[in-house]
Amino acid sequence: MDWKPDRKAKKAIYKQLAEYIENGIADGSFPTDKPLPSERYLATELQINRSTVVAAYDELESNGLIKRKRGSGTTISKDIWGITKKRIPSWRRYIESGSFLPNLPVVQRIRKEMVEHKLINLASGELSEDLFPIDSLREIISTRSFNGSLGYDHPQGNEILRNTITKHVQRYRRIETNPSSILITSGAQQALHLVVQCLLKPGDAVALEEPSYSYSLPIFKSAGLRPFYLPVNKDGIDPDDLLSLHKKHRIRMIFLNPIFQNPTGTLLHIDRRKKILELSSEHGIPVIEDDPYSLTSYTGEETPTLKSMDTHGNVLYISSLSKIVASGLRIGWIIGPKPVIERLSDAKQLVDFGHASFTQWIANDFLESDIFDSHIINLVKQLEKRRNQIVTSLRSYLKNKVDFHLPQGGIHLWCKLNKNINEVLLLEESIKRGVIYVPGSTMGLNKGFIRFTFARENEANINEGIKRFADAFNSI
Repeated sequence: MDWKPDRKAKKAIYKQLAEYIENGIADGSFPTDKPLPSERYLATELQINRSTVVAAYDELESNGLIKRKRGSGTTISKDIWGITKKRIPSWRRYIESGSFLPNLPVVQRIRKEMVEHKLINLASGELSEDLFPIDSLREIISTRSFNGSLGYDHPQGNEILRNTITKHVQRYRRIETNPSSILITSGAQQALHLVVQCLLKPGDAVALEEPSYSYSLPIFKSAGLRPFYLPVNKDGIDPDDLLSLHKKHRIRMIFLNPIFQNPTGTLLHIDRRKKILELSSEHGIPVIEDDPYSLTSYTGEETPTLKSMDTHGNVLYISSLSKIVASGLRIGWIIGPKPVIERLSDAKQLVDFGHASFTQWIANDFLESDIFDSHIINLVKQLEKRRNQIVTSLRSYLKNKVDFHLPQGGIHLWCKLNKNINEVLLLEESIKRGVIYVPGSTMGLNKGFIRFTFARENEANINEGIKRFADAFNSI
């Protein structure tokens, strides 16, 4: 056998072997009337572990290329070159070669654990169901007439809802806009995806906060962008860092979550906000403002959004109802210059032909109702209680072993571990004890941090979750 595995290649040896055999089947190097080499023979010939050969044959068998029968050895499947000439695609190869990158393995693991096991959930960035205005939404559905169309709606979203959002953002966020400058999206995630895909090209340099939620999103790398990071401190990012990055790399776009930032909970200082807008205007760099949390201030103080301070049209503003009403509604929006909104709207049409009219109707009626104000007041009150509980629990069970910034709004607490610890092992030990959270390395460059989210569990579960985490921490 002339072929040898490349031990320096990044691709696993069993995959190399599987591809070699598959190509040999295709070109006739391995004839269909003879058994394939035995696992023991290949292991000896190639000087690899027998388990590696087994893994290669497992993959070929799962793709329908070979059959294994005890006593008869391994043979090529007759369905490949037989009368039917049918062949199963190598789906694994397609999966691995797609242009849209998957989530980080640890992110996939966390989501799987949350779905498949009953854990105290300090990882999920959504509200618990008892914080949803379920009774109010049920009343809208049961007592108010649906007067919309069940056909395709306006490409930018239902006009009535866009009118309501126009009034909503003017009242609650001091943003002046009009319905033609709004696009309804399936939450903020789709909004970010549309911006990246439509307004940037491979090789463009973009500035992201570090740490940030955006750090773990595959959309930036999938689009071939070059991300550069702006460190976040207690007052948010430093505009001087942004200027320095722009001089070196010609930043094409800035992505910011300035109000109760995910994951740090920090608030971008007003002076820094002004400076960022000045730099944006001076250098013509668009700012993408992601604002899920500005209505959750525990102090009651109104915090101006970047968009409300934007006098030149440099800010694309993204928000949604996911973090303040219900994530399942999938109602988000982008506000920006009309030509940009029309471009993004056109792209959204290619993806889903526009947003579902039924959930737009529900969202519109809830935003217009008197209940919205009382819901937000109660939501903020409950979130503050949960924040206070997680702070109390951390101080009780971990004392000086952790440090954290005290958020004045939002749903996240960013925690620094004052101990050099294996974060993979810590996560595994925590999961064994029935609690899950997000390791900081999935959201930034530095290790030794953790994001606890306190919106998904009540105070009793938060306390028990931190207790279990402390047990895991102390066991390592």
